[in-house]
Amino acid sequence: MKFVMPITDKRLISDVAGYLEEKNERDYVLFMTGLYLGRRISDLLEYRVRDLRGKEYIEIPEQKTGDVVRLAINPNLQKLYRHFLKDKHGYEYVFRRSRGKENKPISRVRAWQILNSAAKAVCYDDSLSCHVMRKTFAYWLYMDSGGDISMVQEILGHEDPNDTRRYIGINQKRKDSAIKGLKF
Repeated sequence: MKFVMPITDKRLISDVAGYLEEKNERDYVLFMTGLYLGRRISDLLEYRVRDLRGKEYIEIPEQKTGDVVRLAINPNLQKLYRHFLKDKHGYEYVFRRSRGKENKPISRVRAWQILNSAAKAVCYDDSLSCHVMRKTFAYWLYMDSGGDISMVQEILGHEDPNDTRRYIGINQKRKDSAIKGLKF
């Protein structure tokens, strides 16, 4: 299994988001939800309209751990939800399959296919696994918080800060590069 890294280039995030926004609104909202909430794909796909519509926070148990994490919903994401969810019923899955009349979410495989077709369309050489969204959330949260690894660790539910560092790509090579790049 290949170890995926977060997207550290905001232009690439913008390219993928722009492609998905033009192609399919549901897929765009899925990508943005993954980036802004940083939850596992198995959790994202279970969200119902009632879980997100008009909310400032999300509090849903995680499937993997059972922990209930209270997360603020970013105002940019709230705006997307207001538009995307306005004509949907509360019981519907947010990331509902487009084929058929059944109220079922897309599969994890379908989410992976969506992300990889977007990666290919914007000429990104690596695969975009579903977990890249969570890692990208964690990376940018870390960067924008001034390097608050404890906060990121807590939000992700990691036991050890070293796990979180590896998760967001802080490895020896990056540390060496940062040290070598210092100029006084």
